[in-house]
Amino acid sequence: MTTATISPITARATALVADLRPTAEDLGRSLADDVSDPTAFATKLHDGLARLADPDYLEGQRRIAPGIGRLHGVRWPLIEAVRRGFREATRRERTSGWLEIADRLLREPELEARWFAFGLLERLVDDDTERAWQLIRRASRDASDWITVDSLAHPVGKGILHEAYRWAELEQLVFSPSRWERRLVGSTIATMPFVDRRRGRAPEVADHGLGLIRDLMGDAEPDVQKALAWALRSLAGVDRAATTAFLEAEAATAAATNDGHRAWVIRDALVKLDPQDSDRIRARLDGIRRKAGAPSTSRAGEIAERLGAGLLGQPMPEPPLK
Repeated sequence: MTTATISPITARATALVADLRPTAEDLGRSLADDVSDPTAFATKLHDGLARLADPDYLEGQRRIAPGIGRLHGVRWPLIEAVRRGFREATRRERTSGWLEIADRLLREPELEARWFAFGLLERLVDDDTERAWQLIRRASRDASDWITVDSLAHPVGKGILHEAYRWAELEQLVFSPSRWERRLVGSTIATMPFVDRRRGRAPEVADHGLGLIRDLMGDAEPDVQKALAWALRSLAGVDRAATTAFLEAEAATAAATNDGHRAWVIRDALVKLDPQDSDRIRARLDGIRRKAGAPSTSRAGEIAERLGAGLLGQPMPEPPLK
């Protein structure tokens, strides 16, 4: 893109990030001084984020994520700069005490503090695994917007790749009554090949991932559908043959039942297949469209309805952190 084609809005955003990036990195480095005091840490982070806020960006966040909670309005590159500064300052430090910081930040009203906490949890799933998962579960229950869910997917994916039996964490969320927890299934699968480019592209990632997506195909919630399509596009890079076969089978189901929910996900995932395969599958879906108010047709939804909405997806109370 040449300078002449950059819009004034983009130019302003780029300049603002460039101007504030050193301040953001300094904030991250300074947070390392307060790792033994969660309250001081949270206060310093809050005040620093407030200084990095951009009212125009805040307005944009509220527009693309209607109903999102309280925000400072800090641009993502600046949040990443704060994380980078903290990471550099603590690279050789032990993570003892970080769990209490993450616990404190997850209780902050502004979401940027919680997003920063997710970066801590990415380290803690290796160093303090069980208690880190306790906080991850709480964060997934509290999530109420797609930005938070997709950010949380990173520590969830890393934790699963670190301990394969943690796939069970996603298996439970398939049946959750919360669309945000069901979205977390898709967004976690979507990000795993990028969280760890070796383990995240192992054959078992496609095997487990496609199995979970199969249970959610037909979900009526657009937020879930978008994450499922995203996950399928990522898995095409892990095992294209298996993903193609999966989409072929789902397209046959969609065509036989006129399932618009399922068809939307399939169409959105086809871009990552070989052209001849995507053209063939797309042709099978001709004329099948989503219908407003149509009920879910997913296997997970059917099981939840059969057994009772109150019996599946309800988290057990977590004990206090110790």
